Amino acid sequence: MRVEQPEGQRGSLKWIQRAVAEQWPTLEQPLLHKSGAAHVTWLSPLKSDSFAEYRDASFLRLLDLNHLVPELAGFWPKRGPQWDALGKLDSNGVVLVEAKAHIAEFCTPGTAAREESRRLIESRLAGCAEYLGAKSRASWADTFYQFGNRLAHLWFLRNSGVEAYLLLVGFLDDEGMGGPHSSETWKAAYQVASHALGLPTNHRLSRYIVHSHPRVPRG
Repeated sequence: MRVEQPEGQRGSLKWIQRAVAEQWPTLEQPLLHKSGAAHVTWLSPLKSDSFAEYRDASFLRLLDLNHLVPELAGFWPKRGPQWDALGKLDSNGVVLVEAKAHIAEFCTPGTAAREESRRLIESRLAGCAEYLGAKSRASWADTFYQFGNRLAHLWFLRNSGVEAYLLLVGFLDDEGMGGPHSSETWKAAYQVASHALGLPTNHRLSRYIVHSHPRVPRG
């Protein structure tokens, strides 16, 4: 699914659009450093594409991963994660981005899926948790669900042989949204989420997860 977005006026929608368009070094450098790549080509959100965001089969097609469309359909029900940005690395890797501008935005509700879809989601989250050696203190389907399903999709791609990275962007100094001013605040938020999900400090996907904390322009 391709979902057109308005030009962002505030919050993470505004800043991820600007950071991608202007190729902020503070957005890209942590990713390039960890991946060993020299350049990232952003495929979304782009002004020329109505700032569209992508999910389900559409995000795979945008990343030239068409061959995984049938596998994703069996892995996760429709209306899966809608990625804030997507990119490709010159090292043949791909980048999935989740962006936040304030802490409340990080505290997402559980899945709204019902019956068969929920059972499939719970099964995939449990599989990811087992793969990562997590000793869950809470249901991944109900607690920090967005974080958990992003991890599950990173697992899916990596398990399918794709050189995938998950870039978790926590913008700083967004005073209009009451956002944090220190990267330590974002680090603490993810530590809490990891604790709730029972994730060990270092797990099998740790090296493919990148945290970026760009400061937004003032004025």
